[in-house]
Amino acid sequence: MDEVILGIDLGTTQSAVGVVDSGFPILLADEHGEVLTPSAVWYSADGEVSVGAPAMRRKGVSQVITSVKSLMGRRFNEVDGQEVGCEITEVDGLLSVITQAGPKLPEEVSSEILKHLKNVAESRLDRELTKAVITVPAYFHDAQRAATKKAGELAGLEVVRILSEPTAAALSYGLDRLDESARVAVFDLGGGTFDISILEMREGVFEVLATAGDTNLGGDDFDELIMNQSLAELELKKESLNENEIALWMLEARRVKQQLSTEDQVQLRMPFFGEVEWGREKFEEMMKSFLDRMEMCCRRAMLDAQVAPDDLQSVLMVGGSSRIPLVRTRLESVFDKEPDLSQHPDEAIARGASIQAGVLSGAVREVVLLDVTPLSLGIETMGGLMNVLIPRNTTIPCKAGEMFTNAVDQQSSMKVRALQGERELAGDNWELGNFQVNFESARKGQARVGVEFRIDADGILSVLARDTSTGKDTVIELGSAAVDVTEAKVEKMVTESVEYAFEDMSARVFEEARLKAEELLPAVDVALQQAGEFLEEVELSKIREVQKEVRSALDEKQAARLKFSVEKLDEATESLAALLLEKVTGEFFSPS
Repeated sequence: MDEVILGIDLGTTQSAVGVVDSGFPILLADEHGEVLTPSAVWYSADGEVSVGAPAMRRKGVSQVITSVKSLMGRRFNEVDGQEVGCEITEVDGLLSVITQAGPKLPEEVSSEILKHLKNVAESRLDRELTKAVITVPAYFHDAQRAATKKAGELAGLEVVRILSEPTAAALSYGLDRLDESARVAVFDLGGGTFDISILEMREGVFEVLATAGDTNLGGDDFDELIMNQSLAELELKKESLNENEIALWMLEARRVKQQLSTEDQVQLRMPFFGEVEWGREKFEEMMKSFLDRMEMCCRRAMLDAQVAPDDLQSVLMVGGSSRIPLVRTRLESVFDKEPDLSQHPDEAIARGASIQAGVLSGAVREVVLLDVTPLSLGIETMGGLMNVLIPRNTTIPCKAGEMFTNAVDQQSSMKVRALQGERELAGDNWELGNFQVNFESARKGQARVGVEFRIDADGILSVLARDTSTGKDTVIELGSAAVDVTEAKVEKMVTESVEYAFEDMSARVFEEARLKAEELLPAVDVALQQAGEFLEEVELSKIREVQKEVRSALDEKQAARLKFSVEKLDEATESLAALLLEKVTGEFFSPS
């Protein structure tokens, strides 16, 4: 029997599983005929686990964990436990969710959802299944992708590919358009995350040109907005509510949000608390700041992909929150065209995951997928500079490397700091992780260490450092090095890279010139002691004068002037360097 690989949409609010059958993606339903499983998990004190709809029925009565996806691969101090309606803690340095059965890692909670989906598929297909493609938001960073892969492994699945959600939606959209060539934007607004990707489809090749997004923006935020405003109007404080009461408020807020997509007026009713009148106009007014963030992402993606709205043949809209009328209206104004709603907003991503699973199993042969990395990656070099090895929006999988040398005499180790970001100085970027590379001590500039970055098809980064004299390798996978790349921080990073481009480049020029000057000045002093007497007075005076210029530019931190002065000193000492070379080779100072 042919190999079957599952396609899984592990969503913030709900999840789904599918396969390719006879060349077409199909989603698999549970025993109740439902293809969508609420991403909810309940633990009893004695370890019993309930997933999906049965777990959701306990919400408001007992502790139920929802939206756990938002905690995957993140640090304890980055999140609020209310994001998942429960308390969080730190166990052995790792963020954990407090449950009635004890602390659980987010990956462990997510693995229960994946186990349930695996069981649904095995029941429907009547066979054991061990491999899966799992989707993640395009802007999930390295640690979040690695955590998703770990959750799959805990569920007994070999995760053969981590796939970006908007790319999955594009696969679902493009399967019956394989003979077409088009550029499309995929707008995916789900329960907890938002992504926008620009793709080019060419005869079955799907190439991601650019991606942007926010891993902390989605329908859950709109629910919370309604809840908080309602509490304020009833003069109640959220802090006075217990976990179960907050869960009930969020459920009612979600109902109000969903009904406002089809009705103009909706009543929020909370027994024992009161009622609040909600109108669509009121809701839309409060949403504007969220929509502004979405619009910035969309415009940045177009800028990165170097396309204008007229260059796009379609704007595909998926994700449950895409049902909100104002979201559709704003999207139409950004892209100057009516959004394409042909794909089921809740099912498109799972169908796309199933198609990619079919490609990997050989069940679908006409599709090739080329994804990208969303932010630049590099390492810190001398002077605190960021040396980019893999620029943002590079097609993955990919690898890139460079050779580095020791900065001081008898140095026997080197600290490699892996960085992510768009700024020139290392300190302005995010550190993914760091490690020490040992090598045989040598004179300054004699040791050689090669550093290579590799991003696999799942978007997970590993770094290899090699001591070229011994051939010894140090390899580290940076999947556990969480970096908070919320939209606010990404937007700030990209904006500042443009806003401070001149200052950043000036700082880089100064640091590079400073390093050169601090190496050149003492070398010139030594050379003058050894061979200065053989120079003509005019030439000697010129060297002394330029040395003063270099030191003055260094003291006053003038980048352009320092660079120019260093170049002048290099040029002025050419004949001095030739004299030294002759002295070393014995050509000038040989006995008569």
